[in-house]
Amino acid sequence: MPANGNHPLKLQFGLINHEGRYLTAENFGFKLNASAPSLKKKQIWTLEQDSQETQVVYLRSHLGRYLASDKDGKVTCEADGHNSDCRFLIVPQSDGRWALQSEQYLRFFGGSRDYLSCFAQIITDAELWAMHLALHPQANLLSVARKRYAHLSTEDGEIAVDRNIPWGVEALLTLVYQDGKYCLKTCDSRFLSSDGKLLTENGRATAYTLELKCGKLAFKDCEGKYLSPMGPTGTLRSGRCSKPGKDELFDLEESHPQVVLIAANGRYVSNRQGVSLAANQEDETDTETFQMEIDRDTKMCTFRTSQGFYWALVAHGGVQSTATQVSANTMFSVEWLSHKVAIKASNGKYICTKKNGQLLAVSDTIGEDEQLTLKLINRPMLILRGDNGFICHHRNSNTLDASRSVYDIFTLQYSSGAYHIKGVDGRFWYVNSGGLVCADGEAPEDFTLELLERGRLAIRGKNGKYLRGDQGGTLKGDGLSLSSSALWEF
Repeated sequence: MPANGNHPLKLQFGLINHEGRYLTAENFGFKLNASAPSLKKKQIWTLEQDSQETQVVYLRSHLGRYLASDKDGKVTCEADGHNSDCRFLIVPQSDGRWALQSEQYLRFFGGSRDYLSCFAQIITDAELWAMHLALHPQANLLSVARKRYAHLSTEDGEIAVDRNIPWGVEALLTLVYQDGKYCLKTCDSRFLSSDGKLLTENGRATAYTLELKCGKLAFKDCEGKYLSPMGPTGTLRSGRCSKPGKDELFDLEESHPQVVLIAANGRYVSNRQGVSLAANQEDETDTETFQMEIDRDTKMCTFRTSQGFYWALVAHGGVQSTATQVSANTMFSVEWLSHKVAIKASNGKYICTKKNGQLLAVSDTIGEDEQLTLKLINRPMLILRGDNGFICHHRNSNTLDASRSVYDIFTLQYSSGAYHIKGVDGRFWYVNSGGLVCADGEAPEDFTLELLERGRLAIRGKNGKYLRGDQGGTLKGDGLSLSSSALWEF
C-alpha cells in the first residue's frame, strides 16, 4: 500500500450510449434503460474486478445489483452477487469508448431507451459506451510504476510525480469533464498540456481521453499518446507510447482534508521541534499541517504528519507524533464549537494548551485553553456534492441548485475561524431572510465548516443553521439538525 495509507478510489461512472443517453437502473423492478440525459444517482455504476481474472469486470448499480446477460441476449440488473452471467470484458476503442462483451456468450451489449440487449456479434455504434467518471472530481493522483504522487511544482511550472505522500494544496488535482474528455486542473487553476506545460485556458492540447486497464487509469492525448512521469522529477507529460504500459497507469485516491491548528496562545500546533506536539510556531509549514483521516464507522479521526506519523496519546496525557499504525490511542474525537474546535483523546480528556505551549490531554471540561482554531488548507477550490447532485449556480436567479449533474467550482477563503465562499463571478454566498442561499453578495458573509464524516462536511450559516438541499433541489440555509441532506462531499 502507498505511503498515504489509502486504497485507490472505487471507480464509479456513468455510461453514455451512442444517442448521448445514460444507462439507468430504475428503483422499481430493477428495470434498465438508456434514457437519462444527465448523470445522477440512478446512472452511477461501480466497476468491480474479478479477483482471479483481472480482465473480467462486474458492473454494480446504485441498488447493489449487477448487470447480467443470458444466452438469448436478455439484459437484467437483478443479480445480488457475482455469477457467470454478470461477467463482462471491456473492449476499448480508439476513440476512448468501450464495448462491453459478455464473457460467457461473447455477445456485445448495446441499444437505446428501453431496448437494450447483449446479442450483437459485431461492434457497431449502438454497442459503444462513453465513460463519465462519477467520483468527486478532486483527488490525488498516484503513479502505479513510480509509487509517487503528482503535485504542482510552481518553481518549474509543471506537475511533478515525486512525492511519497500527497502533501499540501499542491497535491490536489481536479478532473474537469468536457465533451467526453478530461482536463487535469491544478490548485492554481491551470490546465496540464500534453507537452507538460501548464496553461491558463483549456483546449485541444489539455483534453485527454480516459482509458481503463486492469482497473487503473490512463490519459490519452489528442495525438494518441499517453501521459507518464518523465525524468528524475517525474514531469507529467505525454510520452512516445501509443499503448499504455505500467508507466502510463495511475490510481485516483481520496484527498483527505489537511488542516492547521491555532491554539489559544495564537501559535500554530507543530511537531517541528521533536515528537511532542506543542503550540509554539508563528508560521505555517509542512510541520504545522496535519491530515485528518476520519473513520467511516466511528467518525473519530486520526491526525497524520507530513512524515506519515500519527498523533498518539502517551503516558500522563502527552500527545506525540510517533505512531506508525492506527490504534485506539491514535483516535481522537473533534467537537465543533462554531468558530473553534475541541479535541478529545482516547482517555476521555480534552487536549489543552499549557503555558509553555505543550499539548496535553488532561482536561475534563472545555475552557479557553481547550479551544483550537482549525483551518482547512487544501480546498481553495471547493466542489460540493450532496445526496442528489452537485451545487451549481441556478441558471435564472441568484440562488444555488443542489441537485445538478454538473458542478461549479467555488473559491473558499479562510477568515478567523470562518470561511467566505465566492462564486465564479467573484460574488459571495449569503443566506437571505427567507432562508435561501444566494450567490450574488457584494460583501463576504461568514460560514463555518464541520468536517464530520469521511469525505463529507457540513456548512453552517451565520444564523447557526445548516445548509441543506431541499426536495426541489434548491440550497437552503435553514437546517435545524444534521441530516444526510446537509452533508456534502468535498
